Amino acid sequence: MGRPAVAIPEKLFFKIGEVCELAGVQAHVLRYWESEFPMLAPQKNRAGQRVYRKRDVEIALRIKELLYEDQYTIAGAKKRLANDLRAGGKFRVVSSDDVGEDSGEHDASTASPVAETRAAGASHAGTRTAEDRKALRQVASELRELLSLLEGSSKPPKAR
Repeated sequence: MGRPAVAIPEKLFFKIGEVCELAGVQAHVLRYWESEFPMLAPQKNRAGQRVYRKRDVEIALRIKELLYEDQYTIAGAKKRLANDLRAGGKFRVVSSDDVGEDSGEHDASTASPVAETRAAGASHAGTRTAEDRKALRQVASELRELLSLLEGSSKPPKAR
C-alpha cells in the first residue's frame, strides 16, 4: 500500500516521547488511545513514567493507521484491531536493521501491524482495499460538494 514502513529501533523499552516521534502523534493522543484500546497498555516504571515495549509501539502504529489512513472510527478501529489480534493475522515486521529489505512475515504475537499483509491473496486484497478507499474518498468529496450546493440554495430568497 502507499504508506512507508516505520523502522522501530531494536530496544527493549521506549519512552512516551520516542513513541510519539515514531507514530507522529502527540503524547496526549497516545494517552487517550491507552484509555480507549485495552490492548495498548504500556507498563510504568518506578517513577510512574510510561514504558512502551516494541509490541506496544507496533499496536500504536496500527491504531494510527486504522484511524488516520483507513479512517475508522474509534469503535470500528477497536473491533478491527481486536479481530486482527484474535485471528492471529500475519504482519510484516520492519526493524531498523531491515530498512530497505523485505523482512518476511511473522505471526501476530511478534509481528508489526504497520505494514499489514494477509497470508493468502495479500496483493489482490490490498489492491482492492486501496481502490475502495480511493472510491470512498471520491464519493465523500462529491457529497461535500452536493452539501455545499444545497446549503447555498437553501438560503431564503430576498424580499422585494
